[in-house]
Amino acid sequence: MLFCVNNTLNNLNSPFMIGFIGEYESTIDTKGRFLLPSGFKKQLPDNDGSVFVINRGFEKCLTLYPIQSWKPIFKEISQLNDFDPKVREFRRQFLNGATQVELDNAGRLLLPKNLLEHASLEKDIVLVSAVNKIEIWDKNKYQQFFESFSPEAFSSLANEVMNKKKDDNLFNGRQN
Repeated sequence: MLFCVNNTLNNLNSPFMIGFIGEYESTIDTKGRFLLPSGFKKQLPDNDGSVFVINRGFEKCLTLYPIQSWKPIFKEISQLNDFDPKVREFRRQFLNGATQVELDNAGRLLLPKNLLEHASLEKDIVLVSAVNKIEIWDKNKYQQFFESFSPEAFSSLANEVMNKKKDDNLFNGRQN
């Protein structure tokens, strides 16, 4: 069985799942390109490691999905009920701006202008791991996000989210 380089972070039953760790800074050039940090490149699988889908994030950031992470999401969205107005609205919002991009020979990705504007990205950016995808933030906005979040608020959020996961697993008959 083949495993990705970062298999210690992944479910061993799913050898092609991607899991990122790290936070890196980069700079957008005048053409809207940035160099994908080598720390993230090393975590990509050898097959299709240069193909991504970039999209609006849920916050004012962009989300960069390796194609292996995007395909199951797109498949699930494609199977939703078209007769449900909420499904149509969600699809429009989520897929709005989604663009396939590829690393160029220098290891750079070109950000579409509409997505640059959405996230207010100009020059200095931070790329942040988000499990199987990478978030791209304006450096100043990213710093402000953490400055406005107290350790107490983070502790409360962690308790709520992680205990909910345990409760959900018990409710569904699963144990950790």
